[in-house]
Amino acid sequence: MVRATKSAEQGEGQIGNPETAAVWAPLLAELDRAGSPRAGLVCLSPPGFGAPLPAGFGATVGEYRDWLIDALEDLGEPVDLVGHDWGGAHVLNVAVSRPELLRSWASDVIGIFDPGYVWHESAQRWQTPGAGKADVAERFGGAVETRVRSLVELGMSRPVAERIAAAQGETMGQAVLALYRSAAQPVMAELGRYLEHASQRPGLALLATEDHVVGTDRQRRRAARRAGARVETLNGLGHWWMTQDPARGAHALTTFWAQC
Repeated sequence: MVRATKSAEQGEGQIGNPETAAVWAPLLAELDRAGSPRAGLVCLSPPGFGAPLPAGFGATVGEYRDWLIDALEDLGEPVDLVGHDWGGAHVLNVAVSRPELLRSWASDVIGIFDPGYVWHESAQRWQTPGAGKADVAERFGGAVETRVRSLVELGMSRPVAERIAAAQGETMGQAVLALYRSAAQPVMAELGRYLEHASQRPGLALLATEDHVVGTDRQRRRAARRAGARVETLNGLGHWWMTQDPARGAHALTTFWAQC
């Protein structure tokens, strides 16, 4: 999610996995209520996650970073950039490589850049030839209602889960496999060597205490210190904090933006 000071056309999309723009809808509504002008909020669609996969796009970590850089350059001014899940990783990769494109940044996955981070079970399966393809085919190829139930059981609100599940399919599965395989360790640890560069712009590390796939509490706080980021602890919230308590998420962001 991008917050620009000038008016911009609002796009459909998200920055995350395995999601679509719908994951941001509750938070956008709360930001509206908090007085953040909707015209200045833009949701970007990464290829394969709410947007088509262009011919020749390999869906690697580096290609998503470059895609986001191009999108931000098109906006023409420094922005407040917010990312969730893989989007949070893309945000940090921009923050360390092109900080001049940002007024500020916020991410909920800073712990995955810690040198001690170990990919979660699903990621390791997707990174494994054979097992990964079979898992993605089962996960995204079944009935929509089955996918909805799975997302709800993992902590997503049902209205959002219904919209996201309907958009999951073969294209997203291809992007998931390519992205995770390009990020197998030690890739993330190597990218994390440059975290200090992110301190050139104000940063916010969102730490949802019940999100257990993005690093330990110690790893997240250690990475946040290296990036010079403020830590906002979201007690009791999980991976999809923006659908579980969007008011708290909106308050954290608006408070941070006001202090930048």
